[in-house]
Amino acid sequence: MVKPAGFGSKDLTKAGIIAALYVILTLPFAQFSYGIVQFRLAEILTVLPVLSSAAIPGVFIGCFLANLLNPQSLGLIDVLAGSLATLLAAWQSYKLGWIWRSSRQRKAVCITRRHIIALLPPIVINALVVGIYLPFLLLEKVTVSIVVSSIGSIALTQTIVIVILGLPLLIAVLRTGQLRE
Repeated sequence: MVKPAGFGSKDLTKAGIIAALYVILTLPFAQFSYGIVQFRLAEILTVLPVLSSAAIPGVFIGCFLANLLNPQSLGLIDVLAGSLATLLAAWQSYKLGWIWRSSRQRKAVCITRRHIIALLPPIVINALVVGIYLPFLLLEKVTVSIVVSSIGSIALTQTIVIVILGLPLLIAVLRTGQLRE
């Protein structure tokens, strides 16, 4: 029997688990997860769309819920723009992730420049989108230098989380084959 292509119950379960993990990794660390200088641990999960389309709605819904449940609510702009930036980044990572998904290596993964490129969308897109609107939501007076600093800060913290924490997670998940399509 041929299984129809699409989003099945296993994919829905994976997406739900990823969304729940995103919220769990964000809310308890709210003092570090929100703001112009933010260190959102849950962003390690944004590497998972590289391996599976099921992670795309997972990180999107997780980010949406985390922004919606933010103890110092930043409003609809943060909930929608931040979540949509994560959705776009997840989709781009999935599209670039064919390198990871086609990898035959299980035991030792040799990281190349092409692999690293697949990790760039959550860094670049979130830095630009979130970095631009956050100063306007958090500060009374906004200058170009503040916006540029905000973009740089988000890019730096995203890079730290995704490369130092997310890349090892991605390699571990790749070795287990749990998210492979």
